[in-house]
Amino acid sequence: MSRRRKPEELRSHRWFGASDMRQFGHHSRAAQMGYSRRDYLGKPIIAIINTWSDINACHAHFRQRAEEVKRGVLQAGGFPLEMPAIALAEVFQKPTTMLYRNLLALETEELLRSYPVDGAVLMGGCDKTTPALLMGAISMNLPAIFMPAGPMLRGNWRDQPLGSGSDVWKYWAEKRAGNVSDEQWARPGIA
Repeated sequence: MSRRRKPEELRSHRWFGASDMRQFGHHSRAAQMGYSRRDYLGKPIIAIINTWSDINACHAHFRQRAEEVKRGVLQAGGFPLEMPAIALAEVFQKPTTMLYRNLLALETEELLRSYPVDGAVLMGGCDKTTPALLMGAISMNLPAIFMPAGPMLRGNWRDQPLGSGSDVWKYWAEKRAGNVSDEQWARPGIA
């Protein structure tokens, strides 16, 4: 079990612990955002790297989860700062999200490097965001916890549960074979 760090041992102390003009500016800007010194001073500042976006159905619940993570960080004695990161929405992003995985890894590393954070909660969950977030945090060598999105939410068609990606191929083949009409395809509630 590791010991709790003294405030002056925290990485964020470089931004908030010195007594110089830069430190004054950092406190001033934090005050502009509505934070008082007692909110963050001497506490580990925890970045919440969140890949939520309106276009990413896999991470739709992360808006609420980020707020829950913030409460947990506060309850544990830290100070949470949510930092959005690029969303990789596989079904919409063309030609493929693989082109952007390394960009997310770089963004994660640089968010952690350039801001006054002592650790991170990484919020992702697909086969691209998971390694990207982890690669970025590992490269930065800060304590981090990965919070997966969990399985993709499933849907129903004709009162049958659908797999999140597998059934699309089966029903597309049925449509191409003429067993599913254009109207049924466009309006899934029609039997």
